[in-house]
Amino acid sequence: MNPARGAQAERTGLAWRRTALASAACTVLLLHSAAQRHWGVALVPVLLSAGTSALLAAIGTLRERALRAPEPGPAHPALPAIASLAVTVTATSVAILH
Repeated sequence: MNPARGAQAERTGLAWRRTALASAACTVLLLHSAAQRHWGVALVPVLLSAGTSALLAAIGTLRERALRAPEPGPAHPALPAIASLAVTVTATSVAILH
């Protein structure tokens, strides 16, 4: 295996993990805010944020595995679009419900 390709897979995986971790940190902050607001509708952004964090982690894992394959192919074009949609829906819910 080409060492540069292995490094690329690792860098890509780390970038996705950092993004998922940042999303998880936002989830914790939203959870704290929802608890202060006595839950209710403030829980919706928390749930969306948690789902987005899990989705980002899953996509990152899939992408890293694909890059480590003997014949790496391009990412499925829907994956970045799905991640972007999840982040947008979560951000919109925070703006509307918080």
